[in-house]
Amino acid sequence: MYWIALVVAIGFLVMFVLAGKQVPPPDTASLLKPFYKIALYLYKKLWNRIPGVFSSTQVERDLVNLHPGEAREYLKTEYYGKKTAICLAILFVGTVFGAAAKFSAMGEIVLREDGTVARGSYREGAQEIDVETDYGQQQMGFQVEVEPKRLTKEEAERLFEDLIEKLPEYVLGSNDSLQNVSYDLNLREKYDDFPMSIEWESDNPGRISDSGQIFSLEEETEVTFCFRLTYGAWERNGELAVILKPPPLAEEDLLHMELREALRESQNGSLNQDEWQLPSEWRGERIRWRQVVEDNSLILWAVALVTAVAAFLFLDRDLHGQLEKRRKILRREYPEIVHKLVLFVGAGMTIRGAFQKIAGDYEAKRSEGGRSSPAYEEILYTCRELHSGISEGLCYEHLGKRAGLQEYIRLSALLAQNLKRGSSTLLERLRDEAEKAAQERLQESRKMGEEAGTKLLVPMMLMLAVVMVIIMIPAFSNM
Repeated sequence: MYWIALVVAIGFLVMFVLAGKQVPPPDTASLLKPFYKIALYLYKKLWNRIPGVFSSTQVERDLVNLHPGEAREYLKTEYYGKKTAICLAILFVGTVFGAAAKFSAMGEIVLREDGTVARGSYREGAQEIDVETDYGQQQMGFQVEVEPKRLTKEEAERLFEDLIEKLPEYVLGSNDSLQNVSYDLNLREKYDDFPMSIEWESDNPGRISDSGQIFSLEEETEVTFCFRLTYGAWERNGELAVILKPPPLAEEDLLHMELREALRESQNGSLNQDEWQLPSEWRGERIRWRQVVEDNSLILWAVALVTAVAAFLFLDRDLHGQLEKRRKILRREYPEIVHKLVLFVGAGMTIRGAFQKIAGDYEAKRSEGGRSSPAYEEILYTCRELHSGISEGLCYEHLGKRAGLQEYIRLSALLAQNLKRGSSTLLERLRDEAEKAAQERLQESRKMGEEAGTKLLVPMMLMLAVVMVIIMIPAFSNM
């Protein structure tokens, strides 16, 4: 993972230097600006060489419809720059977290390459580590505790008493009680934070070993374990009686038990030393130990990579969703605009004057804190085209094309034809269009109401189920 993080960091650094002259938009978040520079650099370098990555007909059409009047190339550069910057930021953050997870995992390793384990002071308590080894064709794992340095006699005496009291609970393992033992006992050398070692001796080693491993048995057997607690020169003795029905012991379990016993003997022989040398040979064969730690660094990095790719792909869908939302607003506000045109034309205004009046009222409301409206923005844009000298008929045609809806195309055709054929029937045709728009709005409202009713069926069924449960539970409990 460190190599991946190093390669990603060098790659980002090189691209950041190369993209130093790129200027992100002023409204870009501060943390996103470095990634935005890199994204702009990649876009300008790669869009001609790999057009499939930064080119989509549907995306370009949605961008033009969402931002009418703006240059197509500028819209593409801004959109793909922002999208790529977000993906790069996700990849960078994921790499950082992956490297941090790797560092955290490596910080837990106390087993050195030469097989030595650094001991802590007794105040730090025993440290539990996972190790694994390859023995021949087998790979076995162990969980061992690294003992701290010794305590004083008074502290050891108090811990002796506490441990003897808790032993029946500790040795149970997966069993319910010591009078009904069906699984291996948890006869460990150490328990929890107790620093003393425990030696177990079974009075029936043919049934159960000193380590708690159960052998083949056909009937219930009572076994007594003698234990000796030792810590330095001090010790305590006691007994523990159990009744068991042990399962058969597999060959692999036997090997595991013997190697664990070798670990115990190795540690007991190094309690007075600062380091514990794990066994390097067993049954005449050399073995090498590895500490097992939880390392999720590659998973985090892979998740970040997948998330970045998914974000790059799904942002196009979000863009199309914005366009669909804009079209719904345009369709909803169309009847209102047509009714205003009827009102102003009926009062004696020209179509151009009516458009300027509608746009002026909208600008005044927006300057006072009113909400922005896509439909009125289109009217305002049409007025600006009229002021720039574009012919009136062409401006109305542009309005229909930018909206991209049948209603606006119909209205733009009506207004353009009026300029060519005269305005004798304009008011009547506008009234017909307003009535038609009102009917379409009513049908759309009914459709939305039906969709809302359908969506409410699921929560209604859930509420019905809850009510049935509330009614039925007391009824059954009283039967």
